[in-house]
Amino acid sequence: MHVSHLSLHDFRSYADVDVALEAGVTAFVGSNGQGKTNLVEAIDYLSRLSSHRVATDAPLIRAGAEQAVVRAAVVRDGRTAILEVELNPGRANRARVNRSPLSRARDLAGIVRTVVFSPEDLALVKGDPSQRRRFLDDLLVLRAPRYAGVLSDYERVLRQRNTLLKTLYAARGSARESALATLSVWDDHLVTTGTELLSARRQLATDLAPYLGKAYEAVARGASRDDARIEYSATVDPEVEEVAQQPSRDPRSLLAEAFREELARRQPDEIQRGVTLVGPHRDDLLTTLGPGDEQRLPVKGYASHGESWSFALALKLAAYDLLRADGDDPILILDDVFAELDTERREQLAALVAGAEQVLVTAAVAADVPEALRGATFHVAGGEVTRA
Repeated sequence: MHVSHLSLHDFRSYADVDVALEAGVTAFVGSNGQGKTNLVEAIDYLSRLSSHRVATDAPLIRAGAEQAVVRAAVVRDGRTAILEVELNPGRANRARVNRSPLSRARDLAGIVRTVVFSPEDLALVKGDPSQRRRFLDDLLVLRAPRYAGVLSDYERVLRQRNTLLKTLYAARGSARESALATLSVWDDHLVTTGTELLSARRQLATDLAPYLGKAYEAVARGASRDDARIEYSATVDPEVEEVAQQPSRDPRSLLAEAFREELARRQPDEIQRGVTLVGPHRDDLLTTLGPGDEQRLPVKGYASHGESWSFALALKLAAYDLLRADGDDPILILDDVFAELDTERREQLAALVAGAEQVLVTAAVAADVPEALRGATFHVAGGEVTRA
């Protein structure tokens, strides 16, 4: 899979720009603030319908414009598809495939797959749990686009339930009884959507783990593939003994049952605080380093800067390898990442990704790009993108 053409209208710093691309390695070189990252950000946006740099769409619209358009020609198995998304802050975004409108913009997610390496990746190990949840959810959608709908449904239910919890605190008499009955309905919805999301995330963490160990061994000096580990930590988790005693039951039904029991247990606290305290939105992906269980420590707070960088890179490499194992070669985006790495890690990362069908690199100076990733080069300056 690769992008053969990119067209932007009022996206970030670009009023209009068209760039013809090829398979293999392409580097966008330019000083900071010239717009090189905006180009690869647009391609990644088509993949996930969100940016790896900002949380909302508003900053993606060029100053003074009302909307932005990202359009790309994507080649997969010799066939070309034109993907387009229209960003409309405050209104629903619109998407098209081969000029035909999609009923929902989110249906575009996952058609093109990207894996981004960027300085922001350190947040995967040093940031709060929301960063790691987002990493898992983005990867879920890339592997199975239907999870975009599951995530949307869960977030909608969570918002509605939180609103109801806030009203319950002050409710009295019949109004309270009515609100509690409504809460029971929202509990059902939360358990249904939350169990599906929780089950998928746990399986994803299991699938990702062996690729992580292999990747960490490749990028960290003197490491073995057993050093780096991840484990999904959930607010809802059936007891091991309970699972062992009921081997014939569907694991999801046990998970749903545990979810419902935990909601009932925490209901007084939730009403007191006006917020849902149980569910996938409170979970985390635990990241640890160490040669054995007794010496294993959390990456956050204990790992050195170099170890943290290696772990973050290994997570992204693991995601890339997992997607490749699914049968698709995702587009790799290396956004200003080499400036953050020493020479040895630059060469290691370059050697690991050089064989990808398409690699897009951004760098302030051409010398930052390792020899293994020398290919087509575009200079980016003053809103112009020119082939070297």
